[in-house]
Amino acid sequence: MRRSGLELSSALAVVTLIAALAMAESLGLGLHDPDGSIGHTFVLLPLIVLVALVLDVLPRAIMRADSWRALRPAVTEVWRDRWPAANLRFMLVGLVGWYVTYASVRNLKGFVPFANQELYDRELSRIDFAMFGGQSPAVLLHELLGTTIAAHVLSFFYVVWIVALPASLAVALVWARRDRVSTWWVTAVSVDWVIGVALNYALPTLGPVYDRPGDFARLSDTMTSALQQSMWTERLQVLADPAHTNTVQNIAAFASLHVAIATTACLVAQRAGLHRSFVWVLRAFLAVTIVATVYFGWHYVSDVIAGLLLGFVGAWVGERFAAPDRVREVEVSELGAADLAGRGARQ
Repeated sequence: MRRSGLELSSALAVVTLIAALAMAESLGLGLHDPDGSIGHTFVLLPLIVLVALVLDVLPRAIMRADSWRALRPAVTEVWRDRWPAANLRFMLVGLVGWYVTYASVRNLKGFVPFANQELYDRELSRIDFAMFGGQSPAVLLHELLGTTIAAHVLSFFYVVWIVALPASLAVALVWARRDRVSTWWVTAVSVDWVIGVALNYALPTLGPVYDRPGDFARLSDTMTSALQQSMWTERLQVLADPAHTNTVQNIAAFASLHVAIATTACLVAQRAGLHRSFVWVLRAFLAVTIVATVYFGWHYVSDVIAGLLLGFVGAWVGERFAAPDRVREVEVSELGAADLAGRGARQ
């Protein structure tokens, strides 16, 4: 049988769904849409994939067509060339599998306060203060970077993640179809999510912004501060009446998944031999993410360190398990040559 490279990510989707259903049943709770605060991923992800499909097919069709009248048959021709049944099946398996894992993990994360009522914020705060000479690392960053312009800049890059992650999956599933790098990335992200939620249960925390809100009172109002307030409100609603709410609480700080997935992205890009400039952009994004996650109090420094380690594990597991059989298809880099050749032949 031909391997797709998505076997592990598909298995994780099944396992996490079963785990979420079992946990919901044991706690007497239900499964809900996990994106109340930040928009619906089940809508956003297919839309991004649809845009990626259009950008994959339409430019090629335009280059092949010698007139507007010929554009429609050119689109049909490109679609048949680029998207046979095997490629469509690969994309749909990857898309559905990742979303099932994501939604299941987010619900499992929401169940943490009911499954483990301990909180370890005090212990992680002590570690932070010990590492930084008795001072809060977040307050040190506020003094170093300021609390106005830096807050808005870091907030922008932090919130960009909401679109960047599903967009990266669209690129992997559409433009890098059935390629080792694409399956590696999709699998690694799923691994990060699954191990991350296990750590949420092992070491439940709120994060500095909720444990010590006074440390962050001087920050300017940003998209991030609004998101933090929204998430806290949702948590209070869920804890007050868990059986009669459609909201999923999403506060569980250890480990930092933002840092983990950004680390995984850097490692996958580097080890896959992608262009050096792209690797350095990802490294810069990781650095900004680390600073932002401490600056806004999402995570303790211990969460960041754990996120870095988790990112290494996700990339390693993805590399070992996501190796599809090679298939013959036109690469993205061949767009110009292949389509110009096709157009010239018809002329």
